[in-house]
Amino acid sequence: MSMIVLDPTHESVPVGAQLAARLGGLEGTTVGFISNGKEGTKGFFRHLEGMLRDDFGVAEVIHRVKSSYSAPADAHIMEEAKASWHAVVSGIGD
Repeated sequence: MSMIVLDPTHESVPVGAQLAARLGGLEGTTVGFISNGKEGTKGFFRHLEGMLRDDFGVAEVIHRVKSSYSAPADAHIMEEAKASWHAVVSGIGD
């Protein structure tokens, strides 16, 4: 008897990545939220946005929703993040 093992990863070739440099603080920064679009992220992100603005001086919070809850963030979202966001919070609503 043979056994078939399936690989559940989305990418055919793993994407290499390295950590971004740590920010000195959040005051005056732009933070992006990437949601999977499920209902559970809305209240959490709303509360977190208030904390980031009130307690840490974040200047702008940008909300984006992925086109598919089960896939990586869309390329245009990632390009926007790289070009103009200082930090990213990605969350799921389950």
